[in-house]
Amino acid sequence: MSGRYLLGFDVGSSSVKASLVDADTGVCAASAFYPEKEAPIIAVKAGWAEQDPQMWWDNAKLSLKKVMADAGVTGEDIKAIGISYQMHGLVCVDKEMNVLRPSIIWCDSRAVPYGEKAFETIGSEKCLSHLLNSPGNFTAAKLAWVKENEPSVYDKIYKIMLPGDYIALKLSGTLNTTISGLSEGMFWDFKEKDIAGFLLDYFGFDKSLIADVVPTFSVQGEVSAAAAAELGLKEGTPISYRAGDQPNNALSLNVFNPGEIASTAGTSGVVYGVLGEVNYDKRSRVNTFAHVNYTKDVDRLGVLLCINGTGILNAWVRRNVAPEGISYSEMNDMMANVPIGSEGVSIIPFGNGAERVLENKEIGCSVHGINFNKHGKAHVMRAAQEGIVFSFCYGMEVMQQMGMDIRKIHAGKANMFLSDVFRNTLAGVSGATIELYETDGSVGAAKGAGMGCGIYKDNNEAFASLKKLSVIEPDERYRSEYLEAYTMWKENLQKSLNI
Repeated sequence: MSGRYLLGFDVGSSSVKASLVDADTGVCAASAFYPEKEAPIIAVKAGWAEQDPQMWWDNAKLSLKKVMADAGVTGEDIKAIGISYQMHGLVCVDKEMNVLRPSIIWCDSRAVPYGEKAFETIGSEKCLSHLLNSPGNFTAAKLAWVKENEPSVYDKIYKIMLPGDYIALKLSGTLNTTISGLSEGMFWDFKEKDIAGFLLDYFGFDKSLIADVVPTFSVQGEVSAAAAAELGLKEGTPISYRAGDQPNNALSLNVFNPGEIASTAGTSGVVYGVLGEVNYDKRSRVNTFAHVNYTKDVDRLGVLLCINGTGILNAWVRRNVAPEGISYSEMNDMMANVPIGSEGVSIIPFGNGAERVLENKEIGCSVHGINFNKHGKAHVMRAAQEGIVFSFCYGMEVMQQMGMDIRKIHAGKANMFLSDVFRNTLAGVSGATIELYETDGSVGAAKGAGMGCGIYKDNNEAFASLKKLSVIEPDERYRSEYLEAYTMWKENLQKSLNI
């Protein structure tokens, strides 16, 4: 099947997904991911999480082979390649481009003390005004851990990179990174609009460790002869886009402009909004990175709110509260009969570790207001979903304080967004319109590649075929009931925080 196709990779910690998109219609021709069971994460000690970058490459090859076979596409037909990847990972290579140690990935927490010490020593005002975040547990702090604990490895490092940079290197033999990527590692100074020299100096990192910087949308490298032979691709095919998974998820939902929001609600939940000016939360309750369309001349920031206790609470309720064997869909039907506000039952959903929006406090999940004579399983089920929504809205208030005007929320029709109660509560409390789309990170990466190589003139052309599945408008008739329930939830949260 000859034609013009765009290839997108999404390098996650559980699998690597590949998609082929018909460049002319915008339709996904085939998708595949490997491994089919979750990829292993190496945990040598509690709180550690590592993966071998070679495993990502092997899984990328397997998924590519399958999509090319399924779509009947040859290497000649693929016109550009885009890469989405798990954020904040650290990959270290020597001069021969050999990986020196397993990648320390996003969910590894060993570097927290290094970031916290940097924040205290350099000063919160300097860090927040230049980096827009605390150095925290990001890539720079992970490199500081390697420097102190594995000096023989550190001494051999020629360049450091993120997981997506590594896949681009394997495809092209060219080593580079993006401003967006540097910002997620805490290596970008938003005030100086340059690499964050003051943080490099603090940790004692040589600037030469940072790869060359290329625009997010540009020909960043071309498929090498070796990779072409290994993968069945055409030598010279451009790699023309890469971004971390959350900025890329926003891109795949066509979220580019100030005030636009992309949300996901799986095990944990994310609200990612675009800000048109450089700003930060003084208490560092949300993270701020360069969005995919940030340049030195145009400020486009991605403000990231993460709620750990999202779908994991809904799944816990299904296992432990709902009638045995019930499906999520049946659970949603049951709770729909309970009034807004769950007749006074309120659930604080923070039972999945420390929450950044609570300044890294770990307060656990708590249930408030149960009356044994009035409340049943359906009340608890509804209160759980409402509590998750209220935690999103609590974080969105921080984003509004930073100057974000939230009017529209884009989301994929999946996970918690399949629930009417969840969607209507989110629209009802936030006052925002929710638009649900059929989308996918690897498809987004493919379309990003189309923008980067000039097949599409802009994001509106690239995402003209994005399929809108439904629109949920806030229902003004119930606005006061939603806000009353949210106010009660915030009072219960305050009690939990003060205990």
